[in-house]
Amino acid sequence: MWRLRRAAVACEVCQSLVKHSSGVKGGLPLQKLHLVSRSIYHSCHPTLKLQRPQLRTSFQQFSSLTNLPLRKLKFSPIKYGYQPRRNFWPARLATRLLKLRYLILGSAVGGGYTAKKTFDQWKDMIPDLSEYKWIVPDIVWEIDEYIDFEKIRKALPNSEDLVKLAPDFDKIVESLSLLKDLFTTGHKLVSEVIGASDLLLLLGSSGETAFRATDHGSESDKHFRKVSDKEKIDQLQEELLHTQLKYQRILERLEKENKELRKLVLQKDDKGIHHRKLKKSLIDMYSEVLDVLSDYDASYNTQDHLPRVVVVGDQSAGKTSVLEMIAQARIFPRGSGEMMTRSPVKVTLSEGPHHVALFKDSSREFDLTKEEDLAALRHEIELRMRKNVKEGCTVSPETISLNVKGPGLQRMVLVDLPGVINTVTSGMAPDTKETIFSISKAYMQNPNAIILCIQDGSVDAERSIVTDLVSQMDPHGRRTIFVLTKVDLAEKNVASPSRIQQIIEGKLFPMKALGYFAVVTGKGNSSESIEAIREYEEEFFQNSKLLKTSMLKAHQVTTRNLSLAVSDCFWKMVRESVEQQADSFKATRFNLETEWKNNYPRLRELDRNELFEKAKNEILDEVISLSQVTPKHWEEILQQSLWERVSTHVIENIYLPAAQTMNSGTFNTTVDIKLKQWTDKQLPNKAVEVAWETLQEEFSRFMTEPKGKEHDDIFDKLKEAVKEESIKRHKWNDFAEDSLRVIQHNALEDRSISDKQQWDAAIYFMEEALQARLKDTESAIENMVGPDWKKRWLYWKNRTQEQCVHNETKNELEKMLKCNEEHPAYLASDEITTVRKNLESRGVEVDPSLIKDTWHQVYRRHFLKTALNHCNLCRRGFYYYQRHFVDSELECNDVVLFWRIQRMLAITANTLRQQLTNTEVRRLEKNVKEVLEDFAEDGEKKIKLLTGKRVQLAEDLKKVREIQEKLDAFIEALHQEK
Repeated sequence: MWRLRRAAVACEVCQSLVKHSSGVKGGLPLQKLHLVSRSIYHSCHPTLKLQRPQLRTSFQQFSSLTNLPLRKLKFSPIKYGYQPRRNFWPARLATRLLKLRYLILGSAVGGGYTAKKTFDQWKDMIPDLSEYKWIVPDIVWEIDEYIDFEKIRKALPNSEDLVKLAPDFDKIVESLSLLKDLFTTGHKLVSEVIGASDLLLLLGSSGETAFRATDHGSESDKHFRKVSDKEKIDQLQEELLHTQLKYQRILERLEKENKELRKLVLQKDDKGIHHRKLKKSLIDMYSEVLDVLSDYDASYNTQDHLPRVVVVGDQSAGKTSVLEMIAQARIFPRGSGEMMTRSPVKVTLSEGPHHVALFKDSSREFDLTKEEDLAALRHEIELRMRKNVKEGCTVSPETISLNVKGPGLQRMVLVDLPGVINTVTSGMAPDTKETIFSISKAYMQNPNAIILCIQDGSVDAERSIVTDLVSQMDPHGRRTIFVLTKVDLAEKNVASPSRIQQIIEGKLFPMKALGYFAVVTGKGNSSESIEAIREYEEEFFQNSKLLKTSMLKAHQVTTRNLSLAVSDCFWKMVRESVEQQADSFKATRFNLETEWKNNYPRLRELDRNELFEKAKNEILDEVISLSQVTPKHWEEILQQSLWERVSTHVIENIYLPAAQTMNSGTFNTTVDIKLKQWTDKQLPNKAVEVAWETLQEEFSRFMTEPKGKEHDDIFDKLKEAVKEESIKRHKWNDFAEDSLRVIQHNALEDRSISDKQQWDAAIYFMEEALQARLKDTESAIENMVGPDWKKRWLYWKNRTQEQCVHNETKNELEKMLKCNEEHPAYLASDEITTVRKNLESRGVEVDPSLIKDTWHQVYRRHFLKTALNHCNLCRRGFYYYQRHFVDSELECNDVVLFWRIQRMLAITANTLRQQLTNTEVRRLEKNVKEVLEDFAEDGEKKIKLLTGKRVQLAEDLKKVREIQEKLDAFIEALHQEK
């Protein structure tokens, strides 16, 4: 409109000059009128049928301040005329000056409008921080006491920065100077004046940057103007890029100051300045839901459809480096070409006042600002990965859960997966490739999982494996974000930069994606800091041809923009899917509760941990029951068990050899020697073994005996395992044997029987022992010779040939004993020969060894019967014992021996009972507690020992309820944030 007004004003000036000029007759020639005036008011003139040649440009023109395409300007050829008889030079000069005034005014107005529009666009680029309102405490209302807002105000763009956005008035002045020179020298090149005015119009319009020279002039002038236009376009594009980078740095500085402000607020809150309890962040609540789901659904089946960002890529493509740039810390183990990620790592990023990391199952915090803590964290992650990998495998599907908090971190959940490989190398398990594929597919099959596909830009795209895998899982690219790493190496090595553009635009791959990004994750040096990598990345893209030539857009580069885009996509997916997941778990909960009511209507819903606690209390109660056993019961059991253990040694190695002697002196000497040897070497050890076995038997009896209706057989396996492990760990006191040896030696040295009651008790003990041995001997002889005539007739049993030979030999040896009842314990060689010849005379062939074996049993029975008869005679021998058997043919030294043994057993049982009740029961109780604590921390052990449908149903109910409650709380917090 203002151009039309300018033309109208020019025409009026021309008409006024025609009407009021003195000395001029007739009308003013049309050729002398203004060009625009002729085109508007004299359109019927035959000379005004002008041809407008089309502007030829080889490039598309864009503004440095807006993305609107420029209008192509077309200039008409002009034929200039001159009338020598009239000179209107002052009028023409006045017309030009009036036109320049409007040009300058229009330029100023257009430039100001463009500056305002550009400033509004940059203002809209600042991210909306309203979603962080929940964390702002009440102290913010008094924040001006702690924060210097004047410093922040100075950091904002000032008026000088905005003035730079206005048109370059120096160039306008230069153009006006050029016009002045033209007018001064008297050149009447109106076309150049109009060209200069159009140049001013372009600078003052809404960001238009097209330049066009007139058609007049020499060929060299046209070439010079064409080159000048191209240089100006390049200059404007470079200015645009520098302006974008400048305000990008201003924006980053503002974000950094905002980050420091939020960090200060959170630190003040931690110190108790403001007492309102902060709510748990959304991302922490969501991460807890995923952790519970991971425990509930270890197989990762279709029930778990909650979103998470799955980071996949070829081995050494830079997956871990991208994740570290997003987390702003070097948290993962590194290796040159070696597979470092051996199991999935779930990283939950959230905002906090301090940059720290901690594992889900640990309370230790790693300070990510300290290098020693970073090294410890990397080492811990590597140890956990190696622990998860089973023997004979290279990778593991078990997930490591890690939380990373810090100022300015984007809130999301990422899962770093092992890199996809093409070939199994030496040292790897044969199924490594298939295992990695199965793990990757398991995570990507989740329809709400966001796939972050990492592609190495420094290698040929045709060598990529992961792109085919991703295109299979997400063929339409509705949840895939493609990231090209190592772009600096790609730009240096790739011959055609357009190939990188094709990769970024997804034209070289069959896969589709929501967005495409290009990042630089360092120079390949593992010791580089995150800040140094970020500076290098910004510097690279600032000077990169990919950005200057518009192959890449500004929002497609740097890990910062990638982090923002992934976070936005993640939360969008969460909001769209979380309520549907909550409804599915509500239905699952209803089904499980119905099944429990139908199967276990009278039982409480106790999960595995609650059942373990109940069993733990029962076991500890049963251990305490050991201390309630009466001392009499302990001593009776110990004495009986100890005698059963040592009776064979006492009869066979002490009593029988001593009884073969001819007089009492030799008998007592033999007994004392053998008792001393026995006490020094074997007896204390045997006594401790008996006591330990007795304690085990009593403990087992309390653990396994049924408790009536209260008994729950679901605890049987657990109790048995606790009993075995406790017994295995328990060791008797090492000093018990030494003290016991002294006590036993003193007891066996005492030969004095104080009263008749003790004498009779010794005789009774001796009779029981001898009768038990006689019974065993009779059974051995019966097995040797076979059934007697009564059993043969009643039970229709017969003797074998060997038994018949033993029977004939036994009869022959019994005849020998009848002839000499005081025969010694061993047969002489001539006696063996006599027995063999007597048997051969009856047609029985025998071997000398068979005769000796049969003699041993026959003589043993004869000796025991004789000893029992002697024991009966000694019942009245206490009187002779008190007189030391003086003037008496009765000698009862064997009764004294058994009294000494009996007294030693009683004293040993009493000593062991004291050790049990005072020391060993308590130590066993301590061992049981330790075993229970170890079992409580071992989840696999509890799963193995507490099994059954009832336990599994209670476990599922607990997990589903926990998941539903956490999901409901998360959804409520999500709605409140909206």
